[in-house]
Amino acid sequence: MYAEVAGRIGHLVLNRPASLNAINDAMLTDLTEAVRWVDSRRELRVVIFKGNGRGFCAGADLNSLPFAEGRPATGNSWLYRREVGQIGTRLIEAIEQMHAVTIAQVHGCAVGGGVLFMIACDLRIVAQGTVMFIPEVDLGSPYSWGAVPRMVRELGPALTKELIITCRRFTPEEARDWRWVNRVTSLDILENEVETARERNCTKALGAGRHHQGSRQRGREVMGAGLTSYADGDLALAMAVEEESLVAARNYAHSKMSKDRPRR
Repeated sequence: MYAEVAGRIGHLVLNRPASLNAINDAMLTDLTEAVRWVDSRRELRVVIFKGNGRGFCAGADLNSLPFAEGRPATGNSWLYRREVGQIGTRLIEAIEQMHAVTIAQVHGCAVGGGVLFMIACDLRIVAQGTVMFIPEVDLGSPYSWGAVPRMVRELGPALTKELIITCRRFTPEEARDWRWVNRVTSLDILENEVETARERNCTKALGAGRHHQGSRQRGREVMGAGLTSYADGDLALAMAVEEESLVAARNYAHSKMSKDRPRR
């Protein structure tokens, strides 16, 4: 994970390319700190959120699942473990509340938490062929971090239930038809499309832009995102140690390795 600021432009870059930027505890901590640092630079107009390497974000790292320090076996106090469980929710809230306009530059894959990173951004520009899905039910895990009310806000109840319950893959073109993605483009011009959107926002009057950014954020709150998810972290921690969930995660990982294994 790294962050940089140059003039009016900021970048938040997921930087675990060998694992397709899969999410682990270190990434969550680093990204939370990076978001707060970038947001403290009040001269920024636009922040671009992207992933290094072949994909945007492959979701939870199956080799190092998040919230390890929140497990009872660690011996940490209940209050400490509860704080660990809330890290994801607070990260998504921090991205949503950034003062600058946030643009998700998405390619390759956006899975589970990667989809939620997109939801937290103001604009989403996605490369053709990007693989998107929410595998949490297959993993025996709840889709937490305030994900469900945010998805209902963005997509409505019917699509939210379908995507979470079935875990099916969906395409950038479908997401655009749902009016959830702003633009779908070929991979070779993805960067140019993001730069065009960036420049359009950088030339706007700062005061008016900040006013409307604040209005959009308050609108999101009124529409219910986050207001019904205060116990998401507690539920995620509880299910993480359930045998049924552990078996589901092992089976999912085995299935994934079997599909990825080269055929003779």
